[in-house]
Amino acid sequence: MGSHPITLYEDRGFQGRHHECSSDHPNLQPYLSRCNSVRVDRGCWMLYELPNYSGLQYFLRRGDYADHQQWMGLSDSVRSCRLIPHASSHRLRIYDPEDYRGQMVEITENCSCLHDRFHLSEIHSFNVLEGSWVLYELLNYRRGAYLLRPGDYRRCQDWGATDARVGSLRRAVELY
Repeated sequence: MGSHPITLYEDRGFQGRHHECSSDHPNLQPYLSRCNSVRVDRGCWMLYELPNYSGLQYFLRRGDYADHQQWMGLSDSVRSCRLIPHASSHRLRIYDPEDYRGQMVEITENCSCLHDRFHLSEIHSFNVLEGSWVLYELLNYRRGAYLLRPGDYRRCQDWGATDARVGSLRRAVELY
């Protein structure tokens, strides 16, 4: 196990210039021009396409990612990263309309298909009470990942999405 929880490499197969991080980093551009492989030694991380934790997001757990396609990256652009704090419990509330109005559902476990389980294909607001979660646009934890940390998300723009389409939710933990 390395001394840093995450190492990002410019080239595939853990080659080329690299940068090690042990905490959140809002701007990786001075250290890497691109990112084609990642080694996560500890914890869970969110990689971001753009500086300051914006753009497309990618959730990574402990492991070796020899190619950006292994973390579903659409390109080799990784400009910021965030360590997701460990939490012993996870709990969030989902609301159908915006701003916490209407039907509320509380979740404590992963949900691979929100439509089948709760008959919801759009979610307009969240209240994350415990732990961090990763929200995906499609079912079975595919495409369009968004990190939800403890706090209030009153509309889809609050978590970085352009619409309220949601397929699945996963607790941000190292092992499932």
